[in-house]
Amino acid sequence: MTVLLKPTILSAKEFFNPALLSSDPEMVADLSRFESGKQAAGVYRVDLYLNSSLVATRDVQFVMREHSENQAENPVESSDDSGLAACFSRDALRKLGIRLTKSDETESEEAACLHLENLVPLATSTYDFANQRLLLSVPQAYLDNTVRGYIPPDEWDEGISALLMSYHLTGNTTRQHAGGEARDVFLNLNSGINVGPWRFRNYSTWRSLQRKSGPQQQRWENIYSYVQRTVVPMRAKLTMGDGYTQGEMFNSVGYRGVQLASDDAMLPDSLRGYAPIIRGVANSNATVTVRQNGYVIYQNTVPPGAFVIEDLFPTSSSGDLQVTVTEANGSENVYTVPYSTLPVLQREGRMKYSLTAGEYRSNMDFQEKPTFAEGNLLWGAGAGLTLYGGMQLSNNYKAAVVGSGMNWGDWGALSLDVTHARSTLVDNKQYQGNSIRLLYAKSLNEMGTNLQILGYRYSTRGFYTFDETSYQRMQGRRWQDYTEESLPEGPSYFDLNRVKKDNIQLNISQQFEGVGTLFASGNRQRYWNSERSNNLWQLGFSSVWNEISYSLTWNYNQNEVYNRPDQRIALSVSLPLGKWLSRGPNGRELNSPFNTAYGTYSVNTGNDGRTSHQMGVSGTLLEDNNLSYSVQQGYGNKGSGNTGNASLSYRGVYGNSNVGYSYSKDYQQVNYGVSGGVIAHANGVTFSQPLGDTNVLIKAPGASNVKVENATGIRTDWRGYAVVPYATNYRINRVALDATSLNDKVELENPVVNVIPTQGALVRADYITQVGFRAMISLTQRNHKPVPFGALVTLDAGQQGSIVGDEGLVYLSGLPVKGVLNVQWGEAKGQNCKVAYQLPKESEHTPIITLAARCENEI
Repeated sequence: MTVLLKPTILSAKEFFNPALLSSDPEMVADLSRFESGKQAAGVYRVDLYLNSSLVATRDVQFVMREHSENQAENPVESSDDSGLAACFSRDALRKLGIRLTKSDETESEEAACLHLENLVPLATSTYDFANQRLLLSVPQAYLDNTVRGYIPPDEWDEGISALLMSYHLTGNTTRQHAGGEARDVFLNLNSGINVGPWRFRNYSTWRSLQRKSGPQQQRWENIYSYVQRTVVPMRAKLTMGDGYTQGEMFNSVGYRGVQLASDDAMLPDSLRGYAPIIRGVANSNATVTVRQNGYVIYQNTVPPGAFVIEDLFPTSSSGDLQVTVTEANGSENVYTVPYSTLPVLQREGRMKYSLTAGEYRSNMDFQEKPTFAEGNLLWGAGAGLTLYGGMQLSNNYKAAVVGSGMNWGDWGALSLDVTHARSTLVDNKQYQGNSIRLLYAKSLNEMGTNLQILGYRYSTRGFYTFDETSYQRMQGRRWQDYTEESLPEGPSYFDLNRVKKDNIQLNISQQFEGVGTLFASGNRQRYWNSERSNNLWQLGFSSVWNEISYSLTWNYNQNEVYNRPDQRIALSVSLPLGKWLSRGPNGRELNSPFNTAYGTYSVNTGNDGRTSHQMGVSGTLLEDNNLSYSVQQGYGNKGSGNTGNASLSYRGVYGNSNVGYSYSKDYQQVNYGVSGGVIAHANGVTFSQPLGDTNVLIKAPGASNVKVENATGIRTDWRGYAVVPYATNYRINRVALDATSLNDKVELENPVVNVIPTQGALVRADYITQVGFRAMISLTQRNHKPVPFGALVTLDAGQQGSIVGDEGLVYLSGLPVKGVLNVQWGEAKGQNCKVAYQLPKESEHTPIITLAARCENEI
C-alpha cells in the first residue's frame, strides 16, 4: 500500500503573551507593535559613516525595509536589526563620492528614496539605532578617487551672521629702586563682521609707555582691515582691503587692494605650512616683543630662564621676525628669527596660484606707496616634479622668478629658483641683479630625524627687493622705537648701500628613542659693503628620566648693529610633584588636584660670567584645572642678588585674566593681563574666552553652567550659550557637552554635535534641550485601575514621550509646572485618555517628584 502525503508549509512568527505580565488582559497595553523588534519609520538625525570614516551628521529619512531584489547580487550579511532602510537621492550619493553604475529606468534622477544596496553591488547600509549611526560600506571600486578626509563642499557650513571682537590687554608697572618708574600697556583688538560667506576683519594695536622722567608716549596702529570670502569652485579665497602677498617666491609685502589666492586648507590632508618657533633666554622677568614687517605682533612677559613662543600668529606668510628681550633693568637683547614657508610640492595636475594688485602698504613713515601687481603659479607636473614662476611689477621695480621643486624620495625634497630684478632707488640710479635660492627639507622617520628646512640664498650686488625701492632715502630707521633713542644704529636701522648678500638657515631635530631629542637651528646673514653679519645659532637637548623632564640649551646671537656676541647656556628641570605626592601605596595614582603640581629648577649663564638660579612650584587648581599658579625664587651672582616672582592666571567662562609680581635688588614689577571675546548674534550677546579666526557658538537653551568637553574653563552661560574658539576649517569638529554637569531640570537629546566650518565662520551647534521638572507619576484610569503596562504617554504639545511600567508608573522629564498628558494603550475606544496634572509647590528643590494623577476625558 502506498500512502501519498501532501507537503504542508508551516510558518511562525514571534508572539508576546500578555499573560506573562498580568493575569488581567486589560492591564496590558497593545504590544503588537513591539513584537517584530523593528523601529518606527521616520526622519532621524544620524552620524553618517562611509567605510568607517565619519563624513557628515544630517537628517535622513528611513522607511520600513523590504526584501530587495538586489540581495542575490549583494550576498553581504548585515547586522542591521532595526527593520529600517535609509533613503538617498542619486545626487546625495554622488556628493558622498559614490559612483553609481546602475540606472533603473523606473526610477527617475530626482527620486528621493533610493536604497544604496539596489544601486551599488556588494554595498551595505546598516542602521545602528542605539547609537544613531548610519554605516555605509561601499567597495573601493565604486568610490571616487578622493583623498582620505575629503568632505564634500556642500557639507561646509558658512556660519551665521554676527559681530565679533577679541581683545588682549597686557601691562606692567616697573619701579626702580633708584627712583625711576615706567608703565607699559599693550592692547590688541581683533574685530569682525560675518554675513553669509563674507567676513570683515580688523586688527589694531595700542601701546602706551609712561616714564616718570618723560612724557607719556602712545601709539595706535591699524595693522589691517579687509573683507574676505571663500570661492568654493576655485578652491580659493578672495580678499579685498589690507593683506600680504603669499611670500612663496618673492618677499611677502603688505598691500591695500585685491587678492585671489588658492587656499590649501580646502584640500584634504594638505600641509598647513611652516610655523615659526621662537626660543630665547631671559635673565629676569623680561618683556618679549616680536615685530614683523615693522608691526608689533606679539608682546608678553616671561619669567627668568629659557622661554619658547609656539603660539605666534604672524601677520603674513613670511618676513623675518625681530625679537627684542627687554630685561627689567632696561637692557636689551635683540635677534632675528628668519621666517619663510617650506618648498611646497604640488600633487600631479594640481595648480596653486595667487594674483595680487593694489598699493604697497607699510608702517614706515618714509616709504612711498607705489602701485604694484604680483602673480604666482605652481603646477604639479607629475613624477614628483613641480614647476613654478611669478612676476612682480611696478613703475620702479620689475622682477621675474622661475624655479622647480622635486621630491627625490629617500633623498628628500629640493627646490631651486632664480629671481632677476631691475630696480630704481631713491638716488635715481638703476640697478639690476639676480638672486638664487635653494631650499631643502627631509624627514628620516626611521632615524627620528626631521630636517625642517635647510635654505641658502645668494644675491648679487645689484639685487634689491620690491619694498627697498619704496624708501625715500638711502639710509635711516624703519621705525622709531622708545628704546633706540641713545643708539646711533638701532634694530630698525637700514642702509640701502649695505644690502643682503647671502643667507643660510638650518632647522633640524633628532629624536633618540628612549633617550631624548636633540635640536639645532641657525641663521647667518651677510651683507654687501659690510664686514658685519647677523648670526643666530641654537642647540638644545630635552628628555624625560623617571618622570623628570629636563632640557639643556645653548644660544649664540650676534647682531650686525651691536656687533657683540651674546652667548647663553640654560638648564631647566621639572619634577612631577603632584604625581609623587598623590601616589598610592601600590604605586597607583590617586584622584587628587595635586596631580597638576610641578617643581621647577633652572639655571642660565652668559659669556659675561653672570649666572642666575631659579627654583619654584607651578601647577593648576580648581575642578577644571583652569587656575594656573607659579611661585619662583632666584639668586644671581656678580651683584645680581635675590630675585623672585609669583603669578596667577585664570581661564573663565567670560574671559581670561592673569596677574604677577616680580622683584630684584634693583626693581619691583607688577604685570597683569585680561583677554576675552564678545559675539553679538541673532540670539543675543555672548562673552567668551579669546576668539580664534573660526569659532563655534553653542546653543543649548536653558542648559546653564554646562561644561564643554576638552575645553578648559568653558561652560555655557546663564542662557545656555557658549563659544568654543579655534575650530578647524573644512574639517569635522566634534563639540560635546558634559551631560554629568547638567542640573536637575535639564536633559539633552544628544550631547554631541559635529560641525564643519569654512574659514572665519561662526557656526552654531544646536542642542535640543528638555527644560523642566522630572517626575514619577502614578497614573490611574477612570475605573481607578492603574493605566496598563506599555501605554504610551506624551505631553499635550507632543514634545515628550515615555512608556508606562508596572502599577501605572511612568517617568517623565522636561515637565512644566502644570499641563496635560495624553495616554494611549490601544486603538479601540476607551483605550486612551487625558491626564491633567499640577506639580506641588515644593517641586523646585526636589530632583524627582512623585505624584498621582487620574485619567479624565478621552483624547
